[in-house]
Amino acid sequence: MDRTLAVESIKKIGQKVKLQGWVDTRRDHGKLIFLDLRDRSGIIQVVCGQEAKSLRPEFVVEIEGEVNKRPKNLVNPKIETGEVEVKATKFTVLNESKTPPFPIDTDGYDIEEDLRLKYRYLDLRRKRLQKNIKLRSKLVEIARQYLFENDFVEIETPILTKSTPEGSRDFIVPSRFQKGKFYALPQSPQQYKQLLMIAGFEKYFQIARCLRDEDLRSDRAFEHTQIDLEMSFVKREDVMAMTEGLATQVFEKMGAKIFKKPFPVFTYEEAMKKFGSDKFDLRAEGEKKPNTFAFAWVVDFPFFVKDANSKWTYSHNPFSDLAPDDKEAFLRGQIEGIKTCQYDLVANGVEMGGGSIRSNDGQILTKVFEVLGHKRKDIEEKFGHMLEAFAYGAPPHGGIACGIDRWLMLLTGEKDIREVIPFPMTSTGRTAVMDAPSDVDKETLKELGIRQL
Repeated sequence: MDRTLAVESIKKIGQKVKLQGWVDTRRDHGKLIFLDLRDRSGIIQVVCGQEAKSLRPEFVVEIEGEVNKRPKNLVNPKIETGEVEVKATKFTVLNESKTPPFPIDTDGYDIEEDLRLKYRYLDLRRKRLQKNIKLRSKLVEIARQYLFENDFVEIETPILTKSTPEGSRDFIVPSRFQKGKFYALPQSPQQYKQLLMIAGFEKYFQIARCLRDEDLRSDRAFEHTQIDLEMSFVKREDVMAMTEGLATQVFEKMGAKIFKKPFPVFTYEEAMKKFGSDKFDLRAEGEKKPNTFAFAWVVDFPFFVKDANSKWTYSHNPFSDLAPDDKEAFLRGQIEGIKTCQYDLVANGVEMGGGSIRSNDGQILTKVFEVLGHKRKDIEEKFGHMLEAFAYGAPPHGGIACGIDRWLMLLTGEKDIREVIPFPMTSTGRTAVMDAPSDVDKETLKELGIRQL
């Protein structure tokens, strides 16, 4: 007999079925024992005799029996299978379970974070997190469908790459073959996707894993996933229109409402003057309805800003192009007031994505790095591969990266990014379930040419 999922039992009244899953709850009513059996599709009630007395919550079981309609006064409208139940004729324990360290039939918010993440595989059994992770999969499916329909090609880029300044600290990986040298894990696919434009693919996207060694907070993690895309022969408005279509399709297909279409556009100066921030919520207090998202664009950012030491740094991305009207002034030596072709997507006070038209001019890119304090030799060492590539016919191009984790946070109403990531790190940067970072044995370090202080 083939397996039947709990929710499929609705269509099999009067038929024999084989169910497999976890015991969600057990209620002993004397001669009869009622089980709620849980599988990936939901929960169904199973009626057993005293032979099921040994079963406990979270046991993995296989149950054979007949699907019957419940009496009208015993229908459970709270679950999809509430009108039926299975009268068990045979059950098999496939695996027993210890008593879980915390309840999994609650929302889990009141449970200590470290405990939840230590047993994340149990935490993920709770209904709320099952829903969140399945929504994550649906979001990616809708995004992929939209991008394929618009002639994009999905291409993976390397995970082991070169350490270059991109705004955050790199995670580095030692090389066994070239002792004393290191790879870096990608903060983003930025340089590779630009190289793909030079390679002639014209429309690229990737569900990209990105790693940044930066301070953690409720909407930021060491690892995050983004919808990363790049397009050739485009202007700023082309990329914004494509991204707007992507966001609209994803959010509306997932049941959300868009506050205003097309998305309003504000300059950085207008946003700061009107909202006091470049991450704002367009909705007035009375308009903040659940599942309604007020998207907006912010454009015309300053390219260069002063850091804490009064040195010039970039506001977003050193690979961004200059605003067309500012290029001549920049090449003449002007820095202050120069604008970038950067555009940010915001919604409900949260940054949802950021991108730019990229520089495809080696002269301008070199001068940008000089303004940032890099010497010519340093520029050649860190970015010579990009400058060389630009010399072989780099098309005008631009793109954007949209954070899947943040999109899910808004769609689910969660307040912490960890609630939409299957195996997130703790707030102190320790991995879920596995104990990392951890010590490495001396032989491994010796093989890598590393000596601990």
